[in-house]
Amino acid sequence: MSEHIARVAGGIGAIAPADWDACAGADNPFLSHAFLSALEDSGSAVARAGWQAVPIVVDGADGRPAGIVPAYAKSHSQGEYVFDHGWADAWQQAGGAYYPKLQIAVPFTPVPGPRLLLRDPAVAPALIAATEAMVAEHDLSSAHATFVTPEQLPLFEAADWLIRTGSQFHWHNEGYGCFDDFLAALSSRKRKAIRKEREGAQAQVEIRTLSGSEIGAAEWDAFWRFYQDTGSRKWGRPYLTRAFFPMLSERMAEHVLLMLAYRDGSPVAGALNLIGGDTLYGRYWGCTEEIPFLHFELCYYQAIEAAIARGLKRVEAGAQGEHKLARGYRPVPTWSAHYIPHPGFRRAVADFLERERRAVDQEIEMLDQMAPFRKDG
Repeated sequence: MSEHIARVAGGIGAIAPADWDACAGADNPFLSHAFLSALEDSGSAVARAGWQAVPIVVDGADGRPAGIVPAYAKSHSQGEYVFDHGWADAWQQAGGAYYPKLQIAVPFTPVPGPRLLLRDPAVAPALIAATEAMVAEHDLSSAHATFVTPEQLPLFEAADWLIRTGSQFHWHNEGYGCFDDFLAALSSRKRKAIRKEREGAQAQVEIRTLSGSEIGAAEWDAFWRFYQDTGSRKWGRPYLTRAFFPMLSERMAEHVLLMLAYRDGSPVAGALNLIGGDTLYGRYWGCTEEIPFLHFELCYYQAIEAAIARGLKRVEAGAQGEHKLARGYRPVPTWSAHYIPHPGFRRAVADFLERERRAVDQEIEMLDQMAPFRKDG
């Protein structure tokens, strides 16, 4: 029996920023109080949008949070990037209610990170037990921790959660001094193709890389137009509200990197990135003019240049997208953990995950063999 007592806070804002960040650490900007509270305060991740923040907290002997689970009560499966719609359909066809469910995640953000925020690692089992107790107490169908770091997977495995494997494409900095050093690691054909793409895009626009106080209302107005265009095409409606973006600048300006493309003095496309401890995270992109290769230039090549200049180890460019492979981004596994208390439903999901895992592993191996890097070492 755990000696720790858990509580559920009334949202992200109910926890002091210093207490939250003492658990979350400083490496992953998406787990910071600044980012998550901006989602909440801007109306982007709130109950009426299907994301009710219910952080689970275990306090230490000093009365401050020793560990936090960034949990949300969800009434749908949108904005998660680990797709369980088939599970929901099967459970509901069998007469069950899949929603609400408990989601342990950063809303709208397919970025791996710790899902148990630990100032004191000893409270990890208590946090998982408290999560399971919350599922039982509120008669929820399940709990899902998505984009879990490999370091925390054993904690969920020890609690007998089901583990799901997925994949993304990340770029890795092998000590490159400049973009040409990276190109030199590629095969001749791929090197020429990337140079041609960059020349084609850069001939059409002027690219400005902005951060901190360089990003003002005019830049956010432009980016909002780009974001709305992409969001309406991908999701039907954008997840984030207009108020979110200036809050991001106000609360964590040092982490924001915005790349804008201008034609004849007017912005026509943009890509938003966040800077982490050792990683550049590409998040959103959009445009009002279709310019050949500009998406690759802003989202991938400019990100690589920025990461090299800052000495960062990786660029994580978000979910999906095999077209990233030809641009030097390699396939890597991602993981999620799932707590399903109903024995029959759990067995069915476990069987599906075993078959899916084999397919994902084979796909990662196949794609990695197709990476554009030179074969001579």
